[in-house]
Amino acid sequence: MINVIKAWFHRYFSDPQAVLLAILLITGFTIIITMSAMLMPILVSIVIAYLLDGLIKNLQSWHVPLFLARFATYSTFITLLGFTLIILLPLVSNQLAQLIGELPNMVVKGHEILNHLPEKYPAFITTDQVQSWIDSIRTGVRTVGPNIIFYSVTSIPMVITYLVYLILVPLLVFFFLKDKEQILEWFSKFLPEDHGLVKEVWLKMDVQLGNYIRGKVYEVFLVGTFTYFPFAFWNLNYASLLAVFVGLSVIVPYVGAVAVTFPVVLVSYFQWGFGSELIWVVSFYLLIQVLDGNVLVPILFSETVNLHPVAIIASVLVFGGIWGVWGVFFAIPLATLIKVLLAAWPRKEFEELTPFPS
Repeated sequence: MINVIKAWFHRYFSDPQAVLLAILLITGFTIIITMSAMLMPILVSIVIAYLLDGLIKNLQSWHVPLFLARFATYSTFITLLGFTLIILLPLVSNQLAQLIGELPNMVVKGHEILNHLPEKYPAFITTDQVQSWIDSIRTGVRTVGPNIIFYSVTSIPMVITYLVYLILVPLLVFFFLKDKEQILEWFSKFLPEDHGLVKEVWLKMDVQLGNYIRGKVYEVFLVGTFTYFPFAFWNLNYASLLAVFVGLSVIVPYVGAVAVTFPVVLVSYFQWGFGSELIWVVSFYLLIQVLDGNVLVPILFSETVNLHPVAIIASVLVFGGIWGVWGVFFAIPLATLIKVLLAAWPRKEFEELTPFPS
């Protein structure tokens, strides 16, 4: 057993640069896990600055001067932030409040539908089953109001935290973009002179993660935007709110699309019943999902590492359990990072092991 462990360790950690890379990874993950709450404004600012830096590089490739590229990119970021806070967020919050207020009426209509099911399908559904479903729905609805009030009261510190973020994050993003070279040079002073493996892994990660994160942001924006137009055209209730949900659902492949389909179908059904409007809205929604999966995703993520669906779901469960919403958002980039590391990690062939004594 000792020989097996020694052979494994020799294969993966005999290279000094592999040891250096392992130390950096352990240190980085330890800092994020133990200090993420305190460092969250910095971590969020780093992610945003990383996204914006890709736009700056694109502008530079079109021969735009660096100063002008940074100014245009940061100005666009501030404009979008202002639009989100001043227009989009109040609109979505208002529609969410309206949807919550409409829940009792939806529940009443749902009861009427459920009460007719035993008559239509007596062989499959009984009156007792329907009553059990109705009781469960009533219990869930009764807890919505108190939960919202409790959340509103307990979220006051969270609101204060968001206000602090609102001041710190744009400021930090500005300095990360402005002093990027100085910051990276300062960090490189703490590395050994021979850190070619770390640099190689970083370059591979930069290509994979950069393409993925920027592509995912574009996908969220495009899917949410093009979902809003058919919803608004047919005057679907809560069109903006549902479009935001659909856009955010692409963050979690497979699971997100399935989860957001239910509110879209339910809101459409309770507004029009089973009619032509319902069929048109759901058809356009499904068309957008098909175009997203078969056209938009291959275009945006053509250069990223492909992950098996099982790996995607596992990464969402693991990292979502560790970091919550942020873990869900970065689950696939982190899984991609692990795959890149496994591919780039230096290793030696296993030497012939001494057989165990008989």
